[in-house]
Amino acid sequence: MSQLLNTQTHPGKVLSFGELLLRFSPDAYGEWFNRNQLPVYIVGAELNVSNNLALWGLPAKYFTALPDNGLTAQIIKSLQNNGVDTSSIHYRGNRVGLYYLTEGHDVKHNAIIYDRANSAFAELKPGVIDWDKVLDGVSWFHFSAICPAVSQDVADVCEEVLEIASQKGITISVDMNYRAKLWQYGKSPLQVMPALVKYCDLIMGNIWAAETMLGINIIPGIHESGQKSIYIKESLKTSQNIMEQFPKCKAVANTFRFDATNDVKYYTTLYTDNQLYNSGEYETGHVVDKVGSGDCFMAGLIYGFYNKHEVNGILEFATAAAFEKLFIKGDSTTKTVAEIKKAMK
Repeated sequence: MSQLLNTQTHPGKVLSFGELLLRFSPDAYGEWFNRNQLPVYIVGAELNVSNNLALWGLPAKYFTALPDNGLTAQIIKSLQNNGVDTSSIHYRGNRVGLYYLTEGHDVKHNAIIYDRANSAFAELKPGVIDWDKVLDGVSWFHFSAICPAVSQDVADVCEEVLEIASQKGITISVDMNYRAKLWQYGKSPLQVMPALVKYCDLIMGNIWAAETMLGINIIPGIHESGQKSIYIKESLKTSQNIMEQFPKCKAVANTFRFDATNDVKYYTTLYTDNQLYNSGEYETGHVVDKVGSGDCFMAGLIYGFYNKHEVNGILEFATAAAFEKLFIKGDSTTKTVAEIKKAMK
């Protein structure tokens, strides 16, 4: 499995492609209004991956589209301070996308409100970006299912860059994070995602996302069972079906996070080389911020495969990183590699 990174020489940069957003997080009781303070974070699923990888010492590069103004300059400085290469960011348009999320909730909750229409990224079109230049020195390309959910044009841009990255032999990963509120331009995920996933070497998500986005059926009413053994078995079946349907894929990772108020149970699987690996199981009764946990898991997978670690170690590191993120405010982790390894089961 050490061959997931398609390079015979020293590996290059890890490029994450996606929309940068500003996340505003009002408290649930409206006290932010009385205090005249509204917490804000510089975020985005793919940016979170870049921030995490940069913290862990990997050469992280980020592509997005932003307006050329003073606010953007401050944002860019923040990313650079995190160690992220921003040299390929494309400047165009008039606005940065926003979203509002009540503190303590995650992005699948009804507490999220998007305000990202007509953003610089949402108005990207094919045939504009010099991908040969952007991908120069890159050995790993990462994107998520959030990108093609934004608009048909952005979905077309995704396919454009994926085709070129694949031709260059760059390893490609996708996080199949499903955001129902974003798929509003007349296409369903099932009409869009298979054409993009066919380019991917590493596919991360969960069994429900695989059904929604790739049409890979799971047992009806599986949620009613609540049995870990059934979920694990379904993870194996889903992973095998994904690899049959998308022969370029070399590894499939699935997360299982079950929330009951602040009580969280979390474990994961990784299927590669005809073998399913299961992580340790983590539980907590106290959560600070649920946002970015999946991005942290994705970054952990990339970190392990990039460094050609042993497969079980890759999975355990990524799982511990994702779980530890639940106790950190903001979208990215602040935990070092050493701290995460200490938390591993």
